[in-house]
Amino acid sequence: MQKRKVDEFFRRLAAADPEPKTELDYLNPYTLLVAVVLSAQATDVGVNRATGPLFRLVDTPQKMVELGEERLREFIKTIGLFNTKARNVVALSRILVEEHGGAVPADRDVLETLPGVGRKTANVVMNVAFGRPTIAVDTHIFRVANRTGLAPGKTPLAVEEGLEKAVPAAWRLHAHHWLILHGRYVCQARKPRCPDCVVRDLCGYKAKTVA
Repeated sequence: MQKRKVDEFFRRLAAADPEPKTELDYLNPYTLLVAVVLSAQATDVGVNRATGPLFRLVDTPQKMVELGEERLREFIKTIGLFNTKARNVVALSRILVEEHGGAVPADRDVLETLPGVGRKTANVVMNVAFGRPTIAVDTHIFRVANRTGLAPGKTPLAVEEGLEKAVPAAWRLHAHHWLILHGRYVCQARKPRCPDCVVRDLCGYKAKTVA
């Protein structure tokens, strides 16, 4: 996609939603980290349903360690892969307590060393909790970037690197949320809602749907 079109692409998304936010519920950087870890292969709605009661009881790494893996499983058993996720959440909480003074490090490389935290999760935390202009490529962003021609790539990392080059600095901070929300509600996988799309004339997708 041409540079001028990319700028217009994000200008329109920004006009439609000036202050996009994550749809995951959280209280602080730590609960955000936990929520994002739990959201892998799960919906934000499902995660929020489980973390509502959990975060009323647990909002620090120390409290999570004290809660323990067995009790945590009871809170998150409605979420896919809950056994593995419970193990990872308690393990990463223990590391935060023992090695980081109970604080979530504002460093993507350090975040990626924590159990259950990959590049996508680390990028979300860096963006939402610490205001860094990172772009976490999930299935929605991967689809939108390839389908529109914004930043085509065969892997999430390739798309992330393409977006970092393509997205103008003025739009970088919120680019992640604009793209994920656009993919979730408009540029959907099975049948994109092209007639409702504010950037349809900028999009390179040839098989556009009609009303």
